[in-house]
Amino acid sequence: MTEINLKGNPFYLKDEQIDNIKLLMSKMTVREKVGQLFCLLGNYSTEQEIKEVIENYRPGGMMFRPQKSSSIQALQRYIQEVSPIPLLLGANLESGGDGIGTDGTFYGRQIEVAASNDKKNAYRLGLISAREGGAVGCNWSFAPVVDFNKNFANPIINVRTYGDNPDTVISMAQEYMKACQSSGMAVAIKHFPGDGVDDRDQHLLTSVNSLSISDWDKTYGKIYQAMIDNGALTLMAGHIYQPAYTRYFNPDVKDEDIYPGSLSYELLHDLLREKLGFNGLISSDATNMAGFSSQGKRAELLPQAINAGCDMLLFTRDLEEDFNFVLDAVNEGVISTDRLNDAVTRVLATKEALHLFLKQRNNTLVPEKEALKVLKCPEHVKWAKELADESITLVKDKQDVLPLTLQKNKKILVFVIGDVVSASGKPPVSSIFITRLKEEGFNVTVFDPENEDLKDLMVNGSVKELKARFDTVIYFANVKTASNQTTVRLNWLKPMGYNVPWFVHEIPTIFISIANPYHLQDVPMVKTYINAYTANEYVPAILADKLLGKSPFKGKSPVNAFCTYWDTHI
Repeated sequence: MTEINLKGNPFYLKDEQIDNIKLLMSKMTVREKVGQLFCLLGNYSTEQEIKEVIENYRPGGMMFRPQKSSSIQALQRYIQEVSPIPLLLGANLESGGDGIGTDGTFYGRQIEVAASNDKKNAYRLGLISAREGGAVGCNWSFAPVVDFNKNFANPIINVRTYGDNPDTVISMAQEYMKACQSSGMAVAIKHFPGDGVDDRDQHLLTSVNSLSISDWDKTYGKIYQAMIDNGALTLMAGHIYQPAYTRYFNPDVKDEDIYPGSLSYELLHDLLREKLGFNGLISSDATNMAGFSSQGKRAELLPQAINAGCDMLLFTRDLEEDFNFVLDAVNEGVISTDRLNDAVTRVLATKEALHLFLKQRNNTLVPEKEALKVLKCPEHVKWAKELADESITLVKDKQDVLPLTLQKNKKILVFVIGDVVSASGKPPVSSIFITRLKEEGFNVTVFDPENEDLKDLMVNGSVKELKARFDTVIYFANVKTASNQTTVRLNWLKPMGYNVPWFVHEIPTIFISIANPYHLQDVPMVKTYINAYTANEYVPAILADKLLGKSPFKGKSPVNAFCTYWDTHI
């Protein structure tokens, strides 16, 4: 077990803070210490539920999904009022304040920030996340994602990263972290030992980072070392194997005894603590994911995660059962007293580093309602619009169609793909884009498969008729990656995929992706392809202006949008 340096990186605690931790630890029961190891999913809607959970389990943290900011603020205020020890309150603040407040600023996906090629936008992302997250009571951002797009077919990281260049990831992620942590919000760099290598989802199975030691050191290792050296307070361990380093530290290990980052002593202690020198708090990724749960019996897995090096366990299946699994392991000596105290000390040290105990004494852990005015404030909206302007990328242009004009492109047929309410509640945005075109005088027809006339035109109509009715075709694709969704590809309508862009040599055709940079693999025949990265309320109107020549394309693709296929360039 690596000794904790409370005065060093990333805690930098003063003597009085260390004394406070020691005093608190001396008064805590074993049960209270075990409670600090849990970060619960905040799926509680009443104060009574919250009170019972805190009284019975004394959790170290909670993580809430997005809700209306006034509601989440009230819940988080009550949590901190009834808990003797202040909680770490986390949220997925990967793209702005919308990660906790549904009325917060959806600033932009990390890949949109990278496409702007300006790290000021990464700082703004961190600042917006800290300001708006802090306004509702959060103090722990489960971001930035420091994976990189090694494999374009990975169904999880996609737009959540800063691209496929580790140096860009470092530059951008450090700016996010600087803004966040200087504003009193801890970051959780994720997903160690690194997602994005294979094409599978750790929510559904245990995925694999198959890089050699040398290749890992030059990429993920380089990223994590930079973030650790620059003061990342916490880190999230993913349910991802890294066989090369596991075998390096344990040459005799059998294949069946290799575990993912969240359960691996070799990866968390030998690699992360010893080799990379991470001294901060390690949290597992969600323990109700199949990538964790499928590794063994739950009664054994939860203690194993703690013994491997996780200081906190994210989420539970059944709170009472999971809590007792860990408590029994402590009472039976499976988790030693030293290891329990080590983990709890790091949890409390993180809270001290965030001055949560001082804020508790001053009754400032959660701001007053007035603080909510910062959500989607004019400055944050202005920044989001500037980001959109600087990031939208003209990836491919092999035809003389831009800018669109009323003289040559007045009659536009628009195919909208996938633009529906997302699993996280984000609304469709194609109407913003279409309205903007109509305002400029274009005659826009949105394809509706229920319209028999339009369907017949696409299935059986002549090229002459198609060209007579439309001057230009635009595809507007809002096809998002999501957990528990194995693949993210374009699917076409039957019969014969009649809405596929078969007519690219007949009518000028533009394909726009607003939520996934890798659609060229499915539409290589398209001559003009644009990536806009984020399906928020700001991008579509600015995108339309760029098509109309009112603003130049400024973005630079942070990934290989051609997806390694040779024909996508043509």
